[in-house]
Amino acid sequence: MPWSAAIRSGVRTAAEREWGALARAMRDGARRNGFPAIPMTLAATLAIVLFQLWQRTSSGAGIVERLGVVRASLPLGVELARTPLSLFVPAPDLPVWGAAAQVLVVFGIAELSLGRLRTLGIAYASTVAATMYARQATEMGHGRLFGLPYAAEFGRDTGPSVAVVALAICIAWRYRTVVTGLLVGGSMLGEALLVPNLAGQEHLVAILTALTLCVGSELLHRQAQRTGAALHALEGLDDGVESADSLLRPRVPH
Repeated sequence: MPWSAAIRSGVRTAAEREWGALARAMRDGARRNGFPAIPMTLAATLAIVLFQLWQRTSSGAGIVERLGVVRASLPLGVELARTPLSLFVPAPDLPVWGAAAQVLVVFGIAELSLGRLRTLGIAYASTVAATMYARQATEMGHGRLFGLPYAAEFGRDTGPSVAVVALAICIAWRYRTVVTGLLVGGSMLGEALLVPNLAGQEHLVAILTALTLCVGSELLHRQAQRTGAALHALEGLDDGVESADSLLRPRVPH
């Protein structure tokens, strides 16, 4: 076999091992959902673009601030009320195509492979966890482990990156894309070490949240399987006892 053919075969084998199950799940999800297969993803991507355009206008900046801009210095109730929309409010000083592309790709893969409700649940669970971490970390201060400078409580804590990281980890766990998961986790860890800021720390929180959800889901699934098997065995035992009892019961002549 020529070297080029051997290399192509090896690449195909490695790609199938890493992404084969995920690709098949996405294909099945697209067939099952029809067109459009990823309506939530398309709506989220459009929302990011619209919020970016809106907050760049003089009249829209204040409205976007009140609707979806989260800061650790805000009262907890205000933060939680703004959290659902904060996911779609990108940083005004960064190119919007980056945030939109992240959501389009990762949310799209998640919506097809994990399902719409699960994708939404993971996205918001990780966002809320990151928001709660930011409050606690700024209260702890920079001198403590996992603490942040007090000035960080006044910074904007918005955007989809936390949800994107959490979904990427959950997809990697669910479909055992080990290399991809390690690359995502390693890059986020490197970011947090090289640039120790609020965003980097929150990405680590997103990873921990995603792993907690994945492990908890698998444990519950395994427990449900064991419970179902035990109930099935008990039903079989009851049927066997009833059958034996009917055989041993004396027949009464008519």
